[in-house]
Order: sequence, then structure tokens, then C-alpha cells
Amino acid sequence: EYRKIKDEDNDGGTVSDDIENLRGKGFSGASVSNVPVREQSKWKRKTVVTLALTFLTSSQAILIVWSKRAGKYEYSVTTANFLVETLKCALSLAALARIWKTEGVTEDNRLRTTLDEVIVYPIPAVLYLVKNLLQILKNLNIISTGVLYRIILKKKLSEIQWAAFILLCAGCTTAQLNSRSDHVLQTPLQGWIMAIVMALLSGFAGVYTEAIIKKRPSRNINVQNFWLYIFGMAFNAVAILIQDFDAVVDK
Repeated sequence: EYRKIKDEDNDGGTVSDDIENLRGKGFSGASVSNVPVREQSKWKRKTVVTLALTFLTSSQAILIVWSKRAGKYEYSVTTANFLVETLKCALSLAALARIWKTEGVTEDNRLRTTLDEVIVYPIPAVLYLVKNLLQILKNLNIISTGVLYRIILKKKLSEIQWAAFILLCAGCTTAQLNSRSDHVLQTPLQGWIMAIVMALLSGFAGVYTEAIIKKRPSRNINVQNFWLYIFGMAFNAVAILIQDFDAVVDK
């Protein structure tokens, strides 16, 4: 839904309602009643989607930490990642089932696909797999996402958007600091390099996934998510076999 709203703005929707574009245009105290009904509805939709996206994104990290502390068992990161991918895949299938029931199976929402279409999904799936719980430098993925968004998707970011990227990165970084945070600077060189590489992979995975989805915009988003999560499950299953197989079997 978020991508759909952004595409409407970029590809044909009116841009006069963007706060950024209203800078310096005398938008001071304009009455809401003067705004067309369609624009009011669009802003309401944007607000709901933004709040939902904020809640889902922020709750993910909290739930991950909670899952580590709540149970009395040895924690397995690979198993947790596999179950996350499985849950997302199940939700995509449930959404598809609802669409099939109301709209029927069409060329754009069927699961059957071609090799050319599905061959691109293992790439972001692998990138998401290697993305790990990093140290403080993991927040560089915020900046790298903006840079890669500009390079790969050819979208120009404005000054206010770059400022938002930098503030978000700084905020996420300082939020993790504590009284012993100076020890982060004692990380070996190999750790810094690995953290930077992981941050770049994280940003690239997000931008690459968006590029895949926008390559065929008519294709149902749940179908595209399904194939991404299928490969995510497969790669995480391999990680379980390699890293945690004995622990999973025994416990």
C-alpha cells in the first residue's frame, strides 16, 4: 500500500499536496474544506499507512528481543529467522486466497510463474540471510539505502530527504549508546569492515527488492512476496542444517 501511494505521487498523482513542495508557496493556514475530497482521502490513507508502517517496523526489533528473553530455552537465530519467513509466506498466501475468492485467479495473481521471473528472488533472499545483528555500524544501512536508491532506481532525493536520512541514522546510532559505548571504537578493523559490508548488503537488498517489484507493477504484490519468502525459507533452512542442526534436533 505504501509503494502504491508513492507511485501515485511519482507517476501521475498531484504533487501539490506534498509538504516538501509546499515550502515557500504560501501554504499558511489553508482551510481543509478547500482541499478536494480526493486529496483529503489520499492524505488520510497516507497517514494510516505511515502509522501502520511505523508500528510494524518498530515492533519488529522489540519482538525479536522479547522472543530471546521470554522462553527458557537455548535461542537459535537461524530458527527464528526461518519461522519469520514462514509466517510472512503464510500471510501472503492468506491474502492471495482472499483475492482469489473475490476476484478469481488471473494472470497477475496466479502463483504459477516462469524461470525468468523467479530467478531474481534468490538474490535478495541471500542478502537478507547474511544480514546479521550488527554492532552500532549497522545503522549505515540507512545511508546506503538512500545512495543505492539513487543509483539503482534513478530517483533523485531532495535536500530534505537527505537530511531526514542523516538524522534517522544519527538518531538510531545514539539511541544504542550507553555509558560504555566508547568500547565500540575498540572494535578490530575486520569488524568495522564486516559491519560496513553488511550495512551495504542490507541497503542493496531493500533497493533491489523494490526494483524487482516495480519491474512488473501489475503483478500482485502477494505473489512476489510469496516467492521472495519461499527462497528466504529455503536459505534459512540450509543455515539451520549447517549451524544449528544438532541443537534443533536435540532440543
